[in-house]
Amino acid sequence: MIDGNTQVYGILGQPVRHSLSPTMQNAAFAAAGLDAVYVPLPVDDIAHAISGIRALGLAGVSVTIPFKEKVMPYLDAVDATAQKIGAVNTIKIEETAEGRFLHGSNTDWMGAVGALREVTALNDTMVVILGSGGSARAVGFGLLDAGAKVTLCSRNPHKGQELASSLGCRWQPLSMLDTLGGDILVNTTSVGMNSDESLVRPASLSHYGVVMDIIYSPLRTRLLRDAAMAGCKIIHGLEMLLFQGVAQFELWTGKTAPVAVMRQALFSMVEDSGEAK
Repeated sequence: MIDGNTQVYGILGQPVRHSLSPTMQNAAFAAAGLDAVYVPLPVDDIAHAISGIRALGLAGVSVTIPFKEKVMPYLDAVDATAQKIGAVNTIKIEETAEGRFLHGSNTDWMGAVGALREVTALNDTMVVILGSGGSARAVGFGLLDAGAKVTLCSRNPHKGQELASSLGCRWQPLSMLDTLGGDILVNTTSVGMNSDESLVRPASLSHYGVVMDIIYSPLRTRLLRDAAMAGCKIIHGLEMLLFQGVAQFELWTGKTAPVAVMRQALFSMVEDSGEAK
């Protein structure tokens, strides 16, 4: 039952009404026996939104597109990892003698690393990442931190080279993808979201052992279907969403996350929506 003692968490973004995070986090709170609730919070003005959550005394929030970078100047502190990535997706709110203190972190990279570690080791592996945006930055940071050797492959040379230089890894144009190979391929672009498109020719997928797509709508993208046919282990975007949410739960509560419960909540939600195809 929600009452005056219930701790309130939420997700800031636009759009967020169909976010899967409330289902996942509310299942986790219930399993852990916590008096807490997690709700979607559609936002148009991030500066006013941060003032609002500070005044209202929320316990913590997730931040999603388009505010992961824009939110940073409005926080009291941003940890070193989030600063390196250049984006915040998690805010922990603490009561202090001076008032409420908002601390920004990034768990997106933990989501990618956690999902991949479920099926493969990462140290000394060769990884090709498709993309040059914020997701590529977070995934690239996480994999490099885990000891992988990363090559970025993108359609935009300027953005790709700039990101590769920032991360300290190699860059190759997308036109060279057929000549590349490695242990792991990760798609961080939006190609394949609610479509039957893929940036990778099926014949090229036999060069990899594991293929991950951060997209989860549909759950089995064209890339993942082709990868499964090529004999690769596949990881869909729901797993990355799960593990970044696991890290958020533990950061907010200080408790071990009920991973199995959170995974089941996500899968049930996706299956009910008809997106698990």
